[in-house]
Amino acid sequence: MDIAVEKMTVAEKLLAMERLWNSLQAEETFTPPDWHEQVLSERLQALRDGQVQFSTLEEVAERLRGVRK
Repeated sequence: MDIAVEKMTVAEKLLAMERLWNSLQAEETFTPPDWHEQVLSERLQALRDGQVQFSTLEEVAERLRGVRK
């Protein structure tokens, strides 16, 4: 399958993502790979150890605006 994503509008891309996500959610046979559990465990432990820094939505938006400049 070949999709010219770069030619799609933002609205078309969002709609395509939504349809893909809905399709994935409908799949009852999907099993995440084992390494997902390991990554989640490591991240949870980092949170418990106080090694995680959170950002507000406003802070993230500001950083992203800086990247685009």
